Amino acid sequence: MGNTIGKIFRLTTFGESHGAAIGGVIDGMPAGLAIDTAAVQHELDRRRPGQSSIVTGRNEGDRVRFLSGIFEGHTTGTPIGFAIENENQRSGDYENMRHTFRPSHADYTYTQKYGIRDHRGGGRSSARETAARVVAGAVARQALAKAGIEIYAYTSQVGDIVLDRDYRKYDPAAIESNIVRCPDGDAAQRMIRLIEQVKKEGDTIGGTITGVIKGAPAGLGEPVFDKLHAALGAAMLGINAAKGFEYGLGFDFAQRRGSEVIDNFHTTPGGNLATGTNYSGGIQGGISNGEDIYFRVAFKPVATLLRNVTTVDDEGNTVTLKARGRHDPCVLPRAVPIVEAMAAIVMLDFLLQNRCSRL
Repeated sequence: MGNTIGKIFRLTTFGESHGAAIGGVIDGMPAGLAIDTAAVQHELDRRRPGQSSIVTGRNEGDRVRFLSGIFEGHTTGTPIGFAIENENQRSGDYENMRHTFRPSHADYTYTQKYGIRDHRGGGRSSARETAARVVAGAVARQALAKAGIEIYAYTSQVGDIVLDRDYRKYDPAAIESNIVRCPDGDAAQRMIRLIEQVKKEGDTIGGTITGVIKGAPAGLGEPVFDKLHAALGAAMLGINAAKGFEYGLGFDFAQRRGSEVIDNFHTTPGGNLATGTNYSGGIQGGISNGEDIYFRVAFKPVATLLRNVTTVDDEGNTVTLKARGRHDPCVLPRAVPIVEAMAAIVMLDFLLQNRCSRL
């Protein structure tokens, strides 16, 4: 239960942090699409651990191996199976957590739900599982590109270092110019210094990622229970450490008057409808209106601190725990490609659903 996302374009993932492999099955992918496997691997490389000094030192190659559904470089319309082997586990680092519930982790809740848990790196609750989502998202993006839909995301806040909320002020080409994936060079260097500082202190820090979807046609989304923004929100909040989601003006709507934030329509020189502003974030009534879709995702500081914390064991005894192993002091740099992947999965699913809306 809960291991599958999507209605037509569907992804089911499997695997644990310290198991033999993680992977997934993609179903509902239309046949005949040329798949650039190097582009898929590139997205995995952006998410992989060990890529810089401000992320976890776990050194995984994260090489994806496609098992089915692609023949001579093209999708066949059958399920696409893939696997990514775990190569750099150090399960012994977690032995002191076998009977201990880490604060703000899934250890206790998993035990209550299943009566058993894999204590090695968090098992299935580990962010390592997101590598499978990145594969599916990279495949989805290649289909979306054919429909003229572009997706990108970037780090817009680390701690108290915050970019302007207007994504149009930043060049997407600058996102990959630094290890924190922030398109503002000066802010990026301050973010990096802050992450390095909290890492030295055995602490962690949170922030936000801004996501942008361009080229989505009007009409994507389902009324009432399957609104496009609700699906995007569910996808983002399903990412490890994600704690908040907003699109358009989001919570800023709460302090505005209606006269300040309505998006008036006008006719373009080409005869199409457009809005003069985009406070709605490209979605109205749960359906895309053809404008840019933009949103923000808030991520908490990682709960694993490399310092002593007080907690309890599975017998209720108070204990002191100091985590060992390799952990991210800030999830933001590696979460950027995950946010993009989840957005791509949702958008392709709704694009395919939209083909059923009218003859």
